Amino acid sequence: MSHEADRDEAEVSLERKVAFLRQPDAYADRPGFVEAKETHMSWVFLTREHAYKLKKPIRRGPLDYASLAARRLNARREVVLNRRLAPSVYLGTVALRIDADARLHLGGGGRAVDWLVQMRRLPQEHTLEQAILEHRLDEAAVRGAARCLALFFRAARPIPLTPDAYRARFETLIRDTHHALQRQVFELSRERLQQLADAQLGFLAAQAAAFGARAGHVVEGHGDLRPEHVYLGDEPLVMDCLEFDRSLRELDPADELAFLAMECERLGGAAVGPWLFAVYREVSGDAVAPALTAFYAASRAFLRAKLALWHLDSPSADPAHWRLRAHHYLALAEKHVHVAQTAAGLTATVAPDSRPVVPVR
Repeated sequence: MSHEADRDEAEVSLERKVAFLRQPDAYADRPGFVEAKETHMSWVFLTREHAYKLKKPIRRGPLDYASLAARRLNARREVVLNRRLAPSVYLGTVALRIDADARLHLGGGGRAVDWLVQMRRLPQEHTLEQAILEHRLDEAAVRGAARCLALFFRAARPIPLTPDAYRARFETLIRDTHHALQRQVFELSRERLQQLADAQLGFLAAQAAAFGARAGHVVEGHGDLRPEHVYLGDEPLVMDCLEFDRSLRELDPADELAFLAMECERLGGAAVGPWLFAVYREVSGDAVAPALTAFYAASRAFLRAKLALWHLDSPSADPAHWRLRAHHYLALAEKHVHVAQTAAGLTATVAPDSRPVVPVR
């Protein structure tokens, strides 16, 4: 990227870009309205037919959108990767440009000051998340999406990974998550966190051979397989894969499905998990031990508690909402690690919370 491009990027603030993209006149088809939604990592602008995603100039851990070049690279990567499971949705990337008169516009001439991902807009009511929340789960529709995922995993090439390296990934994930959750501002019980971390690490050690066997199943998957990203229908679609770090997409399919099942359970859709794994087993022939799927669900819930509490760093966040969500994830982690220990014939060291979990979006 040239020094001149660096200068243009610095001169156009995120606030100015967002203000421009909120205006219907910014778009070639002149939509009657634009709905803007802010997420932790991006702004999304919704018109009647399209969605445009603008990544925020942030850097956190492996996520790096700080420079214009990084945002351009990740926008292009997002399109390519998501066309694997939603080819009809991801239309391409569009440059946000500034002309000689310092006016912003999408496409055309001038210097690029940012890049957006352009998508075909899909009705939110068709997501698996909405189907769960509105108590209208259709088993056949869920099984159709599960088959789409299972075929995707079956076609993916295995990623060479030693058993020791695979186990080490989980050990690092658990230790790093435990450390992060101990921040004083999160106000969590240190005894509870220690028990959860110890139970997961103990399971890893006791089931070393079983984890070693799963190392041969790792593929480049989705990386963020949540129910709001799954669209049900005649053509099941899965969107919004994690594009910024390939290593976070390198997963055992059973891990991805356990994560999706756990998130569905959190919303009140516990029935989804058995449907997912039944279809996966039929398509792949891979019968995953229940103890392992429970462990995968526990480790993902533990991680999601940390990600929920990260929102407390944002001044616009609702602290009560994110604290409640984190406690729900910790309760799910406790439940699933208890199931994992019991299914593996180990002494259960974590008692699951008997209180029902009320869905929190």
